[in-house]
Amino acid sequence: MTGPSPLQQEHFVETSSARLFTTAQGPKTGPALVFANALGTDMSLWDAMLPHLPAGLRLIRWDKRGHGRSSTPDAPYSMGQLVRDAEAVCEYWQVTDTVFVGLSIGGLIAQGLAVKRPDLVRALVLSNTAAKLGTKEQWQERIAAVEALGLEPMANMVMKLWFGPTFRAGPNMDQWRALLISTRKEGYKGCCAAVSGTGFFASTAALRIPTLGLAGSDDSATPPDLVRETTDLVPGSQFHLFRGAGHLPCAEQPEQYAKVLGQFLRNIGHI
Repeated sequence: MTGPSPLQQEHFVETSSARLFTTAQGPKTGPALVFANALGTDMSLWDAMLPHLPAGLRLIRWDKRGHGRSSTPDAPYSMGQLVRDAEAVCEYWQVTDTVFVGLSIGGLIAQGLAVKRPDLVRALVLSNTAAKLGTKEQWQERIAAVEALGLEPMANMVMKLWFGPTFRAGPNMDQWRALLISTRKEGYKGCCAAVSGTGFFASTAALRIPTLGLAGSDDSATPPDLVRETTDLVPGSQFHLFRGAGHLPCAEQPEQYAKVLGQFLRNIGHI
């Protein structure tokens, strides 16, 4: 039997600087998975994949500050703030010993939380991410471009990063483009600033927890070698490559993504 419980609880978690929209699915006593999504997306990033996961899991998601239904504090944000947001979400739903699945900026949040709160994170899934993403100069250029022109001018470029050519030729691109463009400018800039100042090589290399790295063969934002370099920092880590996928394989190949994730959960005894 597969698929999470269709029953979904919703709540707004108040922190000192943000109001975070968060959801939980599945039994309260089920093994917990927490999902942190990519820049320019909201928790719907995981919608197509979740029904293919094994039954009985406790699935926790939230919209990052400045994204989705969460509030948009003034930019810039720090990675410390984003990690504290994740902490607040886990504490609200009273989950510990989670498997934390972070994609892109979500993978940075995952690494930061695993170091700060080992009681909350028993294993990591680092999807399409790295210990450091880009350079400070590159992120400052993107922040300036978004400030001047908004997100729409970069949408076509971002779609080529997010998805492989086969998926881009399909019928679903309009919804993904609209999701990116609907992201508030202040929230996007704020998270860019958080990424620009983050480098987790030393702290991630100190982790000793089960870790799975996931990459897309057509992802030029976080190429497979970059993802593998970070995954290999953690002794005993595993790695999987999604052929033909871009930066968001959970949306592009949801059944295969869930299959790989489910097998990792079994391998580490989480289910």
